[in-house]
Amino acid sequence: MSKIGPARVLIIDDEVPILESLEMFLTERGYVVQTASSARTGKDLLVSFSPDVVILDIRLPDGTGFDVLDRVNALFAAPPKVIMITAFHDMEKAITSMKRGAYDYIHKPLDADEIESAVEKAVRAIRAERKAPVSPDSEDAPEDVLDSDTIIGKSRAVLDLFKTMGVLCQNDATALIQGETGTGKELIARVIHKNSKNHASPFITMDCSAVVETLLESELFGHEKGAFTGATQTKPGQIELAGEGTLFLDEIGELPLGIQGKLLGFLERREYIRVGGRYPHPAHCRVLAATHRDLDQMVRDRQFRRDLFFRLNVIPVTVPPLRDRLDDIPDLVRHFLAMVGRSMGKTGLRIESNALTALVGHNWPGNVRELKNVITAAVIQSRSNVILMEDIEAVLAQHHTAAHPADGGNDTGTPDLSNIEHQHILKVLQRVGWNRTQAARLLGVSLPTLRSKIRKFGMDPDES
Repeated sequence: MSKIGPARVLIIDDEVPILESLEMFLTERGYVVQTASSARTGKDLLVSFSPDVVILDIRLPDGTGFDVLDRVNALFAAPPKVIMITAFHDMEKAITSMKRGAYDYIHKPLDADEIESAVEKAVRAIRAERKAPVSPDSEDAPEDVLDSDTIIGKSRAVLDLFKTMGVLCQNDATALIQGETGTGKELIARVIHKNSKNHASPFITMDCSAVVETLLESELFGHEKGAFTGATQTKPGQIELAGEGTLFLDEIGELPLGIQGKLLGFLERREYIRVGGRYPHPAHCRVLAATHRDLDQMVRDRQFRRDLFFRLNVIPVTVPPLRDRLDDIPDLVRHFLAMVGRSMGKTGLRIESNALTALVGHNWPGNVRELKNVITAAVIQSRSNVILMEDIEAVLAQHHTAAHPADGGNDTGTPDLSNIEHQHILKVLQRVGWNRTQAARLLGVSLPTLRSKIRKFGMDPDES
């Protein structure tokens, strides 16, 4: 492995053979090295030597490595990277080390390659932090970088999308938003509503794929008391709840043919009858629908009504996949770093230049959602405020392994990241005391989407 400049490494360990071997090994690789065999000497050298990296044993003759680690964090505004080493395979000590701010944790007997790799990565993280190539706090960062209801992009495809959205913001026309999974169709609908004349009225989302078929009609139109077994009271449907606002029908391609006919009647007459009801009620909401499916083909296959398709597709909105707007990735990355940092209580998150290049070179089958998940995973796994090339490579490798398992599984976009997404949402919920509205704002998603995620992952307030 190539040498890395004159970075300074302080080694604190009471075993002389380890001090001597590590000093010789790291000196040969171009590092400036100092050693200490006690906590007291090590603390003194923190001030006089000002190391970039500290290799620190947990058990010392006059104290613990944790004492020295606390001293490191107290002395420096930008602390050196501390690599804890120990001969004891203790889960509690490993967790304590990372919670107190250690950069890495390595077991003895020490492996030369592992030490070299850890030190090299720590030094690269420090240098990347100093260079700060991409930062949400930079002067050229957009003012709305933390606004979750912002569509990021300057590419021609996105600018064309903005024009269509601008037209829709001036009227109440029904529109069909078509695009691959993960392209941000709900966000587009939300932005259109936010900029329409009825923006103060509700934005109601109904995921047509998340409601069982027998309840779809009731969910959409509502029902009267006694309409069916269990209908103990009158319940308004999503149309009624939307009022004069917007009803967003996500995954419209999943609607059964029978419900499609009733939806068509509603769109044509602008009135509805609750299940079990006798009288029509006027409707004033705007309808925006979305799908990742090819509705043209579904019409040809008689899986979707032609008349409903034309009624929905008054103003078609086509959302470009991320592979057709790769120039937008740097801005998207900066946006997601700011959003994830805010939700996790981290500031100044940045990304190494070659890591950004790797992201631009990826094909992104899961589109913008996949990119957001990759950034979230990299931030969670990184032990620095700078996302390094290794962090991105590790997440993308996990993605590839899960999307292409050895048993011949299909590429399903981002299934490997579902656990990371689960843990991230759970951390935010715990942070805000399970206030779902506040959590949705921090996560940059709608409240219905957050509720859907909570149901999907089976989360509850008692989960740890």
